[in-house]
Amino acid sequence: MKSELKISPSLLSANFANLKEDIEKINHSDADWLHIDIMDGVFVPNISVGFPVLKYVAELSEKPLDVHLMIVQPEKFIREVKELGTMMMNVHYEACTHLHRVVQQIKDAGMRAGVTLNPSTPVSMLTDIISDVDMVLLMSVNPGFGGQKFIPHTLTKVRELRELIDRSGSQALIEVDGGVNLETGSQLVEAGADVLVAGNAVFKAPDMVDMIRRLKELK
Repeated sequence: MKSELKISPSLLSANFANLKEDIEKINHSDADWLHIDIMDGVFVPNISVGFPVLKYVAELSEKPLDVHLMIVQPEKFIREVKELGTMMMNVHYEACTHLHRVVQQIKDAGMRAGVTLNPSTPVSMLTDIISDVDMVLLMSVNPGFGGQKFIPHTLTKVRELRELIDRSGSQALIEVDGGVNLETGSQLVEAGADVLVAGNAVFKAPDMVDMIRRLKELK
């Protein structure tokens, strides 16, 4: 059964020269979470922010942190992610040789555990872990850069994942990240998504707070 739609604005699209103001706008919006991407330049071809910056972000944010690690060996940073006050820690299926162990380590640290799939990774790969995770993040673009075009096949993957969750009795949420706007967001919600990560659609909007409200109202 689907839960109420959640919106998790992606910090990657924020104005880092004016980060405090952007985060304060998110704080005063209907956003549910704040999505943070950590990239290492190895697992994905880009480098984002490190923990000194993220500690500052965590202090400013009044929204629960939804942290997405696009890095190799993400289990090495469970303690640092937890120290930010993180609510949800997402790790990539493709980056974890021993995924079940990593999921348990995240939960043992007191966080909720999410598993992320790249666009080319089939939903069926989650069959043996779906009952252990709190959320699955489907990438609807190839990870590493913001502002990319939405991959339409993601809609099929959302439907497949919804079927797997319902069939298994899992309580996992379905989150989607990449190219999310009012049009694609509506399609994703219809397909069964629970959480929308929106970057440019929010942070490049003339009125960020209003855009978040409009995303929240998608049916």
